[in-house]
Amino acid sequence: MLRLRMIVIATTIALAACSQQPGGTTTPAPAKAATVAAASSAAPAANAMTSNPFFSTSTLPFQAPPFDKITDADYQPAIDEGMKRQLAQIQKIADNPAAPTFENTYVAMEKSGVMLNRVLMVFGAVTSANTDPALQKVQQEEAPRLAAHRDAIYLNDKLFQRIEAVYNQRDTLKLDPESQRLVEVVYRNFVHAGAKLSAADKTRLKALNEEESTLSTRFTNRLLAATKDAALVVDDKAKLAGLSDAQIDAAARSAKDRGLAGKYVLVLQNTTQQPELQDLKDRATRKALFEASWNRAEKGDANDTRKIIERLAQIRAEQARLLGFPNYAAWKLGDQMAKTPATAIKFMQQLVPAATARAEHEAKDIQAQIDKDQKALKQPTFKLQPWDWDYYAEQVRKARYDLDENQIKPYFELDNVLENGVFYAANQLYGLTFKERKDIPVYQPDVRVFEVFDKDGKSLALFYADYFKRDNKGGGAWMDNLVGQSRLLGTKPVIYNVANFTKPVAGQPALLSFDDVVTMFHEFGHALHGMLSDEQYPTLSGTNTARDFVEFPSQFNEHWASDPKVFAHYAKNYKTGQPMPKALVDKIKKARNFNKGYDMTELTAAALLDMDWHTLGADAPLQDADRFETAALKKDKIDLRYVPPRYRSSYFQHIWGNGYAAGYYAYLWTEMLADDGFEWFKEHGGLTRANGDRFRAMVLSRGNSEDLAKMYKDWRGHAPNIRPMLKDRGLQEGPKK
Repeated sequence: MLRLRMIVIATTIALAACSQQPGGTTTPAPAKAATVAAASSAAPAANAMTSNPFFSTSTLPFQAPPFDKITDADYQPAIDEGMKRQLAQIQKIADNPAAPTFENTYVAMEKSGVMLNRVLMVFGAVTSANTDPALQKVQQEEAPRLAAHRDAIYLNDKLFQRIEAVYNQRDTLKLDPESQRLVEVVYRNFVHAGAKLSAADKTRLKALNEEESTLSTRFTNRLLAATKDAALVVDDKAKLAGLSDAQIDAAARSAKDRGLAGKYVLVLQNTTQQPELQDLKDRATRKALFEASWNRAEKGDANDTRKIIERLAQIRAEQARLLGFPNYAAWKLGDQMAKTPATAIKFMQQLVPAATARAEHEAKDIQAQIDKDQKALKQPTFKLQPWDWDYYAEQVRKARYDLDENQIKPYFELDNVLENGVFYAANQLYGLTFKERKDIPVYQPDVRVFEVFDKDGKSLALFYADYFKRDNKGGGAWMDNLVGQSRLLGTKPVIYNVANFTKPVAGQPALLSFDDVVTMFHEFGHALHGMLSDEQYPTLSGTNTARDFVEFPSQFNEHWASDPKVFAHYAKNYKTGQPMPKALVDKIKKARNFNKGYDMTELTAAALLDMDWHTLGADAPLQDADRFETAALKKDKIDLRYVPPRYRSSYFQHIWGNGYAAGYYAYLWTEMLADDGFEWFKEHGGLTRANGDRFRAMVLSRGNSEDLAKMYKDWRGHAPNIRPMLKDRGLQEGPKK
């Protein structure tokens, strides 16, 4: 996943990452916009100017954040001062008496907000991956101020007049292609944000934007607290039968960390289904764990998120109406590859029949396994439920393919996968090499830092890896920048990947599932998109692309996890160093499409649910979250009892807090791009430097510097085709035994 980064001219504002932690659901007063000026107008104390690390450019390599000097108290003064400085820079551009030109308007805007960008990128990282109550309080206070700050730029009439004047002359200015693209993108962003609205509508939009930002922050922070509080506490070790010793040790350590010595705590991940459900033999424990996950944010307590999301959906519909669109999705998709909600929905509807048919077929096999097991135990059988699926699917897989997940984990030790898998593939394709840096400060002791060197040996980027689960870390896995790439600003990329793998006890290896391995390759695909960026302007750099394109490089990179040459290089037993036996490799290959009906159904259900929420019109009444969800899944013909959506509305962080509103379909859309694109590699010899260099030159280095559909077509040779996606997931010809 890519964390949301809202662009304010050159400033990449992590509003989603600046949106995290508790609070009530009260609506902010309309006068709140004034707080930006009030909070930012006071000059910082002289000692703050010299002691705050964000007030000047970092002297570390690549301008990396000096985490050894940054304290929680540094963020808010720096954010406020950064907003103050950028507004002064923007107003100077707007008030310039000279005729508007590309240089004195667009380039000047690209150079604005450097300090604000510097602090917000770091703030977004720590509040997502290593937060605490002090940082959460700053988020609460700054979220509406940042929304008002954004509006103060995008809704500045004098500034927009200059932007529009240059835009109208763009074809006569003899601009290079990237500069031409910048003019078009920035102008569109301003119009999209409401620059052409009446004064009255701008005032109303500002109030809605602040309320949305505030509620999104509250949602994220409540969800983090809800997920922590909903962890399943188990008193009896016998109830954990089926878990490995490492899993039980991790559960005991989690309990001890919470002051529950002698007990066991199964910490929740962000998705509906939980990893332990695959192994837990005790059905009552499985049910308790599933229900803890399913109901995490629906307990009617201070962490319940339903009222927030109901209001957020209503706010977004009204924002869209003010901007001239029938619904939020229509507004959001205007600059995406899909262009319209109808296109995205039609695309997903093509997947539903094949995915659900395969899932139903899989369910019959699983029910047969349940019946067989219960008969052997001389116990009455029971009907398959969501908390049974993973456990009995694993039994079916073992029986059908003689493949046990625990057989393969010893071959996927985290450090080895990273260095001999993820890094190795990047070396083979792009000539990159990696050297660990122990001298670069980090925000948490588990984080590792690597310097990245290009094929010519020149230093290219820094890469931070933060892979282990913590209670103060958001769920899931993601990538973002600590420093963005821009030739104009003279900055090179500083990238980080975050995941939530279980941390082993001291002295033990971190062993991964193959799904975890794929996650590492996925997030590193995003990292490559950022590292290999070669743009002049920060607005167009790296991963600053459409949502339904940005997941393409990451999903494409997943394919290298199972490439024979790459796989053989990292899939080695952590004890013996021996490669995975061919017989076991063959079993994995044969089982690669096992459970794909379930996987595609849960993902498509979540994507359609997102679109249902965001195609509500402004005249729709306030929804009841649970009733709406039930009706939406039924309408979409994807309401299989035993296949819940990957995310329930009440804990769907992607769409309520991370910028994927009306955009979760992008994961499916970009699977189409990635699978179709990987066909090109197979057609041209696979894992070669020539193929990698071509992909780098035509896609990974280009950011948003040209129309993305054209970029893909120029590289691939034709528009994306859905057939490879269906074939790759075993959906084209229906389910097979």
